[in-house]
Amino acid sequence: MAERPFSPPPSGTPQAGRTDVTQGAPQGKPREDLSQDRHDEKRTPLTGNYRPLAGQPPPASNLAPPEADEFYAESLTILRESGIPFLVAGTFAVNCYTGINRPTKDIDIFCKPGDMPRILLHFKEKGFVTDIKDERWLAKVKRGDCFFDVIFGSAAAVVTITDAWFQENHPAEFYGVEVRLTPPTEMIWSKALLQLRHRYDGADIAHLILRQSDRIDWKRLLSHMEQYWEVLLMHVLNFRFIYPSERDRIPRWLMEELLDRARVQIDLPIPRIKVCRGRLFAPEDYRVDVLDWGFADVVGPAAMTTDDED
Repeated sequence: MAERPFSPPPSGTPQAGRTDVTQGAPQGKPREDLSQDRHDEKRTPLTGNYRPLAGQPPPASNLAPPEADEFYAESLTILRESGIPFLVAGTFAVNCYTGINRPTKDIDIFCKPGDMPRILLHFKEKGFVTDIKDERWLAKVKRGDCFFDVIFGSAAAVVTITDAWFQENHPAEFYGVEVRLTPPTEMIWSKALLQLRHRYDGADIAHLILRQSDRIDWKRLLSHMEQYWEVLLMHVLNFRFIYPSERDRIPRWLMEELLDRARVQIDLPIPRIKVCRGRLFAPEDYRVDVLDWGFADVVGPAAMTTDDED
């Protein structure tokens, strides 16, 4: 096979809108390192700082009680002061990256699996109610009708939050509290497999690519999704269809690599074992394939409920 002329840039190569941490912040002066101070010995070295984004709290709605903003502000302050590394994700991060002002019922906090117990115990000591919803990926911190999610993996045990998620600094401020957002690269990875009948995050991914393409480390995203490259191709094609005038936001080398993999796969023999990978997208929606149609299950018998959507 002829060698393709395009190759991915090295992961961590500074891109537009990005400045290596050794070169200072894009605005010409160093910014405070938003890594939590009490965990200096565990801090992951930053590969780059990005321009700070203004974090606007979601608008008031019937999804959250009136006291939600006060709860979020206090929770972020406690997290910040705890020194435990965390990243803001979910609607708060999507709104911040895209400029969309979408309401939400909670705030999503990403952390490494080993830090989840520390966060829960820290809040329990301060009088909050804590709950491990699913040992594989989800816990909650509550007070009254307000809560935030502590997310450290995924229900299908595919996505794991590691030190790599903390290598970039995407600072923002909510309620006067300086925080770090989940990098767009990992935001896309965390959302790529969410394709339930009642929950689909494809629009979030398209908007993140549109608004923050030069903050995405495409090589790292491909590495995350190496086993699920077809899903990445699906989202790339989805973006190209939605925004035909913005196709150049997807690197050419990535498009050629994914299409080449698809071309090569055509000539492979059909797998002998019938497997339904649909349950990686939606455990309940593809249950019939496993129970009645003879397909092997790659997820397990548990199904997400509508109570678990954010």
